[in-house]
Amino acid sequence: MEHKGTSPLSLDEAIEALAQFDRANFDESVELSISLGVDPKQSSQAVRGTLNLPHGSGKELKVLVFTDNPEDAIAAGADFAGLEDLVKKVKEGWVDFDVALSTSSAMKEVRSVARVLGPRGLMPTPKAGTVTDDISSAIKDVKSGRVEFKMDKTGAMSVLVGKRSFEPKQLVENTHAALDAVSAARPEGFKGKFIKRVYLSSTMSPSVVLAGY
Repeated sequence: MEHKGTSPLSLDEAIEALAQFDRANFDESVELSISLGVDPKQSSQAVRGTLNLPHGSGKELKVLVFTDNPEDAIAAGADFAGLEDLVKKVKEGWVDFDVALSTSSAMKEVRSVARVLGPRGLMPTPKAGTVTDDISSAIKDVKSGRVEFKMDKTGAMSVLVGKRSFEPKQLVENTHAALDAVSAARPEGFKGKFIKRVYLSSTMSPSVVLAGY
């Protein structure tokens, strides 16, 4: 990743700097890239979670629901819903969706596609709030701006905080919410500096480093 200069900027300054970069011919996503101080080889130090962005993510998400009651899920706003039929499609390699939800009773079948969904970060899990029996609320949360974050094998993660078309105040408030959520996901008993470095960038821009980390 290309980094703009070496001087850390306040969040307001970073968003102002981001606005000065050339724009692509589409509405770029704005993301935080966060370097964590945890040991990614220790499962007890794994970091993941979800948050609801105050101003939404700006991203249109395709939501799939594994359920025995597909009609209810579709009525609640799901793009795809079903069980055996969708499990079969996923086994065949179909992953044309952004978020997968599951009822708790459907998880027995869904576990059979963990090898397909897991590496893509699409496997429903209770910890991420994607295994739930309140499917209607879960769909609403996802569609209204809930984003998931998950540490990779190097101890880094990316968190979507909006679009370049957002007002600066919206990006500031979404970013604060994201950093608070990541901080709250600090593993229990972890000693040392948890968040080591934070960069802000859009899809096609260089990144700027945030002060305070």
